[in-house]
Amino acid sequence: MDRTKAAYLAGTVSIFVNSILFVLKFWAGIVTGSIALTADAWHTLSDSLSSIVVIIGVKLSSKKPDAEHPFGHGRWEQISALFIAFLLGIIAFNFLMESYAQFTHHESPVFGTVAIIVTIISIIVKEALAQYTFYIARKTDNVSVKADAWHHRTDALSSVVVLIGILFAKQFWWIDSVLGAIISLILFYATYQIAKEAINKLLGEQPDPELIEKIKESIQHYDLDSLQPHHFHIHNYVGHQELTFHIRLKGDVSIEEGHKIATDIETIIQKQFGIISTIHVEPINGKHNSY
Repeated sequence: MDRTKAAYLAGTVSIFVNSILFVLKFWAGIVTGSIALTADAWHTLSDSLSSIVVIIGVKLSSKKPDAEHPFGHGRWEQISALFIAFLLGIIAFNFLMESYAQFTHHESPVFGTVAIIVTIISIIVKEALAQYTFYIARKTDNVSVKADAWHHRTDALSSVVVLIGILFAKQFWWIDSVLGAIISLILFYATYQIAKEAINKLLGEQPDPELIEKIKESIQHYDLDSLQPHHFHIHNYVGHQELTFHIRLKGDVSIEEGHKIATDIETIIQKQFGIISTIHVEPINGKHNSY
């Protein structure tokens, strides 16, 4: 699956669906005077905004490497995800303040059948959209698309919370403001998860132990006890990955032989895993101060 085209498609579908849902939910929120329903509408619109960010991020990240950016522009995806998280955080804070104001003024909205129908439609559509976007994210391993999928999922969950509030509004005057605050907390949690994953990828993550074992298996025709491959570091540039690690060779191995062994291993890794690797050669008893 072409990750750029897939991300464009996911973003376009999201913008179209969320724009329609925003109009429906915002209208229902105005009619009923519900902060929770209106907040849910703006949450839906923020999904469209985040999808626009995803499309822009994919466009930027798909640019080829150049003199100033020899490793490409793939990390624009993480930057886009951080922007989405920032947007979610602002929306969450605003709704938390509005919910507090409504609660202190003892305001209670009047719901009707329209609000129930619109909310149920929103739950079904948003969860379907979340499932579709998660599917695209799994196929492309695009963190900004995954962030957008979480945005859809939190919107579906917030609509569930709103529906509960609608059903019990007559019994509890305060339920709309309280549920509005709960939606805000859901948004804050989504903000944390999205930002955490994006930052971890930007800072660099520890290589997957399973990947390291597969790499060792692919070069096991060499004497691994002698080579002692170690000190693995992986650098994720989204469009491609680069791996660095150390091997140990006997002291009587010539520079030319050591170079050939390292080059052979690098070729195997690139062919089997699509990863560009750089190998540091050191003597059997060699020590180094780097981490």
